Amino acid sequence: MGKIEEINIKGLDVDMVIVYKYNLILIAILTHGVKLDHLRDEVEKALDMFYSSYVKELGNLECLDVSIFDEFRKLLYIQIEDYFNILKDKEKEAPIQDFGFFTEAIRKLRNGTK
Repeated sequence: MGKIEEINIKGLDVDMVIVYKYNLILIAILTHGVKLDHLRDEVEKALDMFYSSYVKELGNLECLDVSIFDEFRKLLYIQIEDYFNILKDKEKEAPIQDFGFFTEAIRKLRNGTK
């Protein structure tokens, strides 16, 4: 594939970030409209973590049981949750424009109160 560093594809209702590193490719596909703040950095961290965890296993790809990567799947899920929690926190901290009597409702919605 050469030396691809990053490919961004934006389409109908999904956004994709494709990162190539260590001869590995990780593709993040998100619903269109989800903020992509520092997503490329997070995807690269995931590849770094995967490579450092499985560098020995990646040396022998002839007969590889992919179930050895189950633990990484769990770690990746935690990383994804953390990413979305950071986005939620940033949204709460963002200033709210004045929308008249809707302003307080927006503030309560952001803070998770009714």
